[in-house]
Formats: sequence, structure tokens, C-alpha cells
Amino acid sequence: MKYLQVKENLLENKKTWLVTGSAGFIGSNLVEALLKLNQNVIGLDNFSTGHKHNLEQVQTTLDPDQWKNFHFIEGDITNYETCKIITKDVDIILHQAALGSVPRSIDNPILSNHNNVSGFLNMLTAAKENNVKRFVFASSSSVYGDSQELPKVEARTGKLLSPYSVTKYVNELYMGVFEKCYGMEIIGLRYFNVFGKRQDPNGAYAAVMPKWIAQILNGEEVYINGDGETSRDFTYIENVIQANILAGTTNNKEAFGQAFNTAVGGRETLNNLYNAMRHEIQENLPDLSIKTPTYRGFRAGDIRHSNANVDKMKTLLGYEPTHTLADGLKESIAWYIEDIKKETAHV
Repeated sequence: MKYLQVKENLLENKKTWLVTGSAGFIGSNLVEALLKLNQNVIGLDNFSTGHKHNLEQVQTTLDPDQWKNFHFIEGDITNYETCKIITKDVDIILHQAALGSVPRSIDNPILSNHNNVSGFLNMLTAAKENNVKRFVFASSSSVYGDSQELPKVEARTGKLLSPYSVTKYVNELYMGVFEKCYGMEIIGLRYFNVFGKRQDPNGAYAAVMPKWIAQILNGEEVYINGDGETSRDFTYIENVIQANILAGTTNNKEAFGQAFNTAVGGRETLNNLYNAMRHEIQENLPDLSIKTPTYRGFRAGDIRHSNANVDKMKTLLGYEPTHTLADGLKESIAWYIEDIKKETAHV
């Protein structure tokens, strides 16, 4: 497997990686994975959506020598001077910092554009000025818009449905321009509904997976948008880590300037997801009483069905997803149950 070879090589060859949004869900998982491979890692976050406790939890998974390889800077990608400073002497950038959430972008399109477009351009320009070798960034499956095609293929998208999707599409346009004008090695990863440990279940814009898990565990009511037959290509965090590391290290020139679906390549309805989640939680906590979910209106800006074709990433980057939805649910729910136990113990 290509990924195993890459990890073995990294253990013997230390590089310096910059992870923006490093205190967030995906960012903190990338930091943890890289430090376990004995890499030097610089983290940047302004804590607008990330949390210090995520990095504290990362530290508990590492030995002291690995943790010493991490250098954190509190800062904002919308400040160009900050971007210039943090990109100096960096080999590879994994740019995760952004304001996520379709509903958030509909509520405040200016703020989403400021972070996701202006901040992105700041990072890209600073990377160019400091001759950073590789720039990998988080794009989104939302760029497919109203396309009815299933599974989604990178070359064909539809009309965009939210300001958030516009910002991610603009990121991809800038990728193409910077690759052509400046010869930069840039790769975009179109994330499909990523889930896993340290994903925040709280707040108005929380993703469905951690929100439902937390609500079930806390005995709260679960709301399903629409009829529950909306489907998604739910992608466990370990697959996303693999995609980032492969994109950050590939020598395949055909991959540069390209966007890649980052997913498992399947899809599941919200109804089936809820049932699978309820079953897994009951396996762990048989005495827990679980309520019947409540259905409500469809959410504005949502795509009805999402399912990725991942052949392009398999071919050009050697990607092979290691975790199915069932695998990811098992690991995620075990983590959330353990996390709640720790919180309760501290009260």
C-alpha cells in the first residue's frame, strides 16, 4: 500500500509541515498524525472555531520527544504579515483554516469570504514568496452544487448553492492560476462529510455526526432535516489524513493544480446513519434510553445526494481508503463515550 510506504519514508526523513487551523477537528488530527511520524510541525489557529483542548488532547497521545517537534502560533490567516512569518522555512503546507458550514455562510457571506477567499489568497501568496515546495488545501464537496450526477466526478460540477461553496470554488480557481503562473505545486482536496474524534458537537453550525452522537448520549432530542433520505459520502478522519499526507509528499507532477474527491466512495442516507449510530451506541451502552428522532424542514443550501468517485486520487496519488463508515462510527462513538467519561470525572 502506497500510504504505508510513504509513512515509513517520513519516519526516516524529517520535514517541516505547517498546518493552519491546527486547533480544529481536522487540523488537530493532522498535527497528531504528523508528530507520530516524527515530523516537525508548525500550527496556526485563531481559535474562532478551533479549541486549545484539542491540542492538549493531541499532546496526551504523544511521547515528549514527539511533542517537542510542535510549535504553535496563535494568529489569523486574514493578516498577511502573519502568513509571511509562518510560511518561512516550511516544506509543506496543509491549509485547513477556514470558516466552514453552509448555513454559516448564508447567514454571513462577507465573513465567510473574508476568511475563505482573502485568507486563502494571503496564505497562497505568502507560500509563493517564501518558496514553499508544496501547498495542499481543504476544498469541499459543496462545489458540486446542484449537479445530479452520481457518483461525483471532479471534472463536472453544477450551479453553486451557497456562499461557502463559492469560496471553495474560488480557492480551486486560484489553485489553477498559481500553478500556471508561478509553477507552484498545489493540490486541492474536496472533503466529503468528514467525521471523527475531536469534532465539535456544540454550536449552531455543528456537523450532523458529532451533534447526533452527543444528543443521543445526553438523552436529548435528535432532529433530522427533511425526510431523512438525503444521502452523504461520510468520510472518516483517517482517510482524510491519508489523503493529506499523500498529497503533501507525491512526486507525481500530474497531480499538481488538481482537485481530488476525498471520500470513501459510498453513500448513506441520514435515516440509515441514525439507525447505525443508535445500534453502535446501544452496543456500548445497552441501558441507555434512546428517543425516536424528530423530522423537520430541509436545510437551505443543502445538496440532496453526495457520493464521490475516488478513482482519480487512487490513480494519481495511490489513495486507498482504510476505514468504512461502519469502521469510523465504531471508533468515533467509542471516543465520544470515553471523552464524556473524562469530562464527568473532572466535574
